[in-house]
Amino acid sequence: MTTFEDIYQFFRNPPPFYLNKELAVCYVLAVLLHRDSYGTELINLLEHEYPNYRLSDTVLYSALKFLEDANAITGYWKKVEGRGRPRRMYQICPDWYQQAQELARLWYGYVGRSEPIQVSSHR
Repeated sequence: MTTFEDIYQFFRNPPPFYLNKELAVCYVLAVLLHRDSYGTELINLLEHEYPNYRLSDTVLYSALKFLEDANAITGYWKKVEGRGRPRRMYQICPDWYQQAQELARLWYGYVGRSEPIQVSSHR
């Protein structure tokens, strides 16, 4: 049975919000603009940097597949220090930096951050 205290508690400590595919695409691009990453790291980084948000494996890999199919990102295998097997790392394709920046801005706007997006020209 729900009480008024339960309702107040819900707003004091709301449950995390799970990202949908659209938000996941923007979030992934925001991260990849700064560095290459792999799936588990993307999920953990979201929980650490944005504690009110969560990302399921299903939605994440759907977003990564969407980005790969659009030739926005590419994947490669890399042995990550402290991890057992090699990880599938993702990086933004050079032709996609401008659009990635636009989509990353949508993410930062959604979460209420005005984080500057600096893209290095080394890629």
